[in-house]
Amino acid sequence: MRQIKMGSKLKDSQVGALLILPGLAIFLAIILYPFINSVAMSFTNKSMLKPESTFVGLDNYIKIITGPYFLDLIKNTFIFVFFATLIPFVFGFIWAVVLNQKFRGSEFLRGVTLVNWIIPGTCIGFLWMWIFNGEYGVLNGLLTNLNLIDQNINWMGQRGTAMFAVIIARSWQMLPWYMAFLIGGLQGVSFDQIEAARIDGANNLLVFRKIVLPEMKSIVTLVLLLGTIGNLQHFDLPWVMAEGGPARATTTLSIEVYRTAFKNWDMGLAATVGTIWTVLLACFSFIYIRKQNKEED
Repeated sequence: MRQIKMGSKLKDSQVGALLILPGLAIFLAIILYPFINSVAMSFTNKSMLKPESTFVGLDNYIKIITGPYFLDLIKNTFIFVFFATLIPFVFGFIWAVVLNQKFRGSEFLRGVTLVNWIIPGTCIGFLWMWIFNGEYGVLNGLLTNLNLIDQNINWMGQRGTAMFAVIIARSWQMLPWYMAFLIGGLQGVSFDQIEAARIDGANNLLVFRKIVLPEMKSIVTLVLLLGTIGNLQHFDLPWVMAEGGPARATTTLSIEVYRTAFKNWDMGLAATVGTIWTVLLACFSFIYIRKQNKEED
């Protein structure tokens, strides 16, 4: 018999380390190093217009926080994230409840609803720009035919309506995502409890409040957290539709980072805004991870 040396076998911990190494190397190369580099860059005056950069300490942070647009930037980000999360969640929940009834054609409607989720954000942005166009837009034409307006409204050219248009477009894009998750949660609700409540005389609203919502508490929390994180880092659709305008009315943190870095070429300030942005994302990510750990326990 061949003698097998005990030392020739790898321990389980060594095998685990070898399996982790490729993923760890990718994480270090494309996530951790760029993040640390951008944080370090936020303390410098690095610019794409000059090769040299010097350490400036907290000057960039002071300049951003005390700047004339910082409060508007935070307010715009909050408005966009809040409404672009809440609106598609509410309508996605309603649509999920309807499709969960399993009537004839419900499967077809699910598939149709998911179509706009697979369309690229840039295409959706152009589609809604056409709908909200101030001269030949579909929305103005519809409102005019219904005699609700006398003259066309420049939806994308006014501060009061531009953010509204961007939020509606984002809500339309995200509704299928919420619907898909919430339908999965609805299918996990006990049908026997619902039937028992109806036998006891509970109406649909009471059944929804007392049985459906408590049963779906975990999935609702998870979906809202993930939606908030996604909207905090969303960029393409607002940029395509408005590029942060008019008069910075739709400028969020993601757009400010891009504009500062690739329009003003100020990498130091862009890294500063990005770091502030990352801190906000980290707060919601921490809540999400804590929630997941509690569910696993």
